[in-house]
Amino acid sequence: MNPEKFWNPYVAGVVLGLVLLSSFLVMGKGLGASGGVNRVAVCAVDAVASDHVDDNTYMARLKTDGRPLLDSYFVFEILGVLLGGVVSAFAAGRLKGGVIRGPRIGISSRLAFALTGGVLMGVAARLARGCTSGQALTGGALLSAGSWVFMLAVFAGGYALAYFMRRQWT
Repeated sequence: MNPEKFWNPYVAGVVLGLVLLSSFLVMGKGLGASGGVNRVAVCAVDAVASDHVDDNTYMARLKTDGRPLLDSYFVFEILGVLLGGVVSAFAAGRLKGGVIRGPRIGISSRLAFALTGGVLMGVAARLARGCTSGQALTGGALLSAGSWVFMLAVFAGGYALAYFMRRQWT
């Protein structure tokens, strides 16, 4: 890939900070994705097994506020992130199909690692009461001690796991 097609990480960080600030100013809320994904998942379960949602206290609490399940700021945020990603990739000339991987890993293994990592992150986000964007960006901006500990743990875990995964990318 051509490195000139990516944003400068410092510029991207400043822009992300401005997006977070505007989110607080306009919506009165920070950024986060797991709450929106959770609502979409509960809505899908509700469509096929409404009784299950009603009997499950965790899922039923999302229906008790009187609003439709998808009527949430975070659901629209997720849609905006998806749309923004597509528009950004198109504008940079990088909108194409394919699996990015290292030379020592097959496509099926790469997809299995990605799926496993995504599921683990999703479960961990619900256990931690927030995803990386909610905990790190929003909680960090609010100087929440728990969010700072969370981010230190994320970086420590990432560096520790990178040692074992390095052969997949080099």
